[in-house]
Amino acid sequence: MSIDWMKVKKYLKKNWDIIEMRYYTGVKEGDQKMAKYLRYFDRIGVVTVTKPLKRIKTKDGFIFKSNFDVEMTTDILLDRTDLDEIMLFSGDSDFHYLVNKIHSLGKRMVVFSSRKMLSWELKLAADKYIFLEDIRKQIVRKKR
Repeated sequence: MSIDWMKVKKYLKKNWDIIEMRYYTGVKEGDQKMAKYLRYFDRIGVVTVTKPLKRIKTKDGFIFKSNFDVEMTTDILLDRTDLDEIMLFSGDSDFHYLVNKIHSLGKRMVVFSSRKMLSWELKLAADKYIFLEDIRKQIVRKKR
């Protein structure tokens, strides 16, 4: 499913009082397609957080990877005093500790993920989880 982030923003604003949306992504040097994508986020008012992709050697060649667990966790914990509820678009079990920490601070965490990608740890820890498939009509990007 290809997500239309402007539609996601509208969906969130319709259901919650949204202060800010952030999108975390790795960037390959000279990637003009990604640069255009990042300009799109700027146009729709989504803050982007980027860092260079790592080039990792595998038995089949190379893969590019970025991991933002630490950055996302740090940003959420630093901003926690301004927030009552945090929306997390990830199903990664690494965020289980963050959800528990958010709860200990009296805050709520809503997790958005696909059914296939939502870890059982995050599913059990979240105050609420929403499957992207269930809100597909509201957030899917129409093909041109």
